[in-house]
Amino acid sequence: MKLQEFMHILAAILLFTVVGSFSFAAESNWILIPTVFFFATLIIFVSIFTKKLTAYLLDSDVEHELWKFSRYGLNPGHHLKKEIPAGIIFPLILSVFSLGWLKFSAFLTYEARALKKRAAKRFGFYSYSELTEWHNGLIGAAGIISCFLIAIIAYFLSPGLEYLAKLSVFYALSNMLPLPKLDGLQIFMGSRALYTALAVITLIFTAYAMII
Repeated sequence: MKLQEFMHILAAILLFTVVGSFSFAAESNWILIPTVFFFATLIIFVSIFTKKLTAYLLDSDVEHELWKFSRYGLNPGHHLKKEIPAGIIFPLILSVFSLGWLKFSAFLTYEARALKKRAAKRFGFYSYSELTEWHNGLIGAAGIISCFLIAIIAYFLSPGLEYLAKLSVFYALSNMLPLPKLDGLQIFMGSRALYTALAVITLIFTAYAMII
């Protein structure tokens, strides 16, 4: 992992901690902030590790950075002159205006690329050297599915980990939005069927998280 990628991930963890503990801080319940920091670290690192593992199995590599936004329309010319740090601005603004109720957790984006050894495989499952949109979507889907697994394990492991389950679901929901560069759009471009299935599962998990 490059230093720049690590710094972006660290920034995402800190932002997730702020978003996840905003309502507690508003009530001066500071003692729970370290717990939220641990939960945020666990969720983000598991999601990233799962993506990197999936990419490795596909003879590829994946790198993460804070979400930046520039395009605002379907026309290729519809874009801002300078990218805005959407992964910082949107989560914080939504947290402030909702007083912590909305836990929008889209901080990071990923870019996958094929490794050189992929091109050396002439036969078998990989008969090409470029990374397809389908495989790129699988990498994003792996990160989303890891969030569901965290939520299930946390929920059944201990009642004290209920908030970990909720944060994990909210992280998956935020990243499933089909917005430019987010996991959701990359999964959608890879396979609409896969995106639809994950979207339905995400909504079910979110509905359950809202009532527990």
